[in-house]
Amino acid sequence: MWYPANITAAAAAEPVSIDEARLQCSVNSDETEFDGLLNRLIGAARAHVEAYCAVRFASQTVAVKCDAFADMQRLPEAPVNSITGIEYVDTAGDAQTLSTGVYELRSDGLEAQIILQYGQSWPSIRSGSRITLTAVVGMAAVPESVKHAMLIYIADAFLQRENTKAPEWSALDVLLSNHRRGV
Repeated sequence: MWYPANITAAAAAEPVSIDEARLQCSVNSDETEFDGLLNRLIGAARAHVEAYCAVRFASQTVAVKCDAFADMQRLPEAPVNSITGIEYVDTAGDAQTLSTGVYELRSDGLEAQIILQYGQSWPSIRSGSRITLTAVVGMAAVPESVKHAMLIYIADAFLQRENTKAPEWSALDVLLSNHRRGV
């Protein structure tokens, strides 16, 4: 069982730039008084799209915990670019970092898993403890349809600053439906 991820290094760059957001919202490039709001909306759009698709669209580092090495068969984050560490508590109660020679990352698009290297075995862990996997996740190149969905979200939130009833099926749903990852 995987537990919710903690972001340990936030995204350094967003998939949508402030200039793209200004253009989508019909704000002139010299009208910088809206930049604070637009930057918040860019972050909110990415967070919404990442939650909707169960995919990270900006490079960031996350730490996720699980109960057993068997959970490594399907990682809860996608896409996984690299593993920076796997920590566990051994049966003696000591914190350990799993040697990179024991495992390898297999990352195929949005599906990733950690498998044992040939001839290796998972170590025993202390009963009741959790394993922590730290990984760099996120897309290097965000699909245009995902960026467009983020821009629609940004413009809608910029123009409509009050709550309204969400439509049953929106342009956001249409643009993102093919990028969702089953969880």
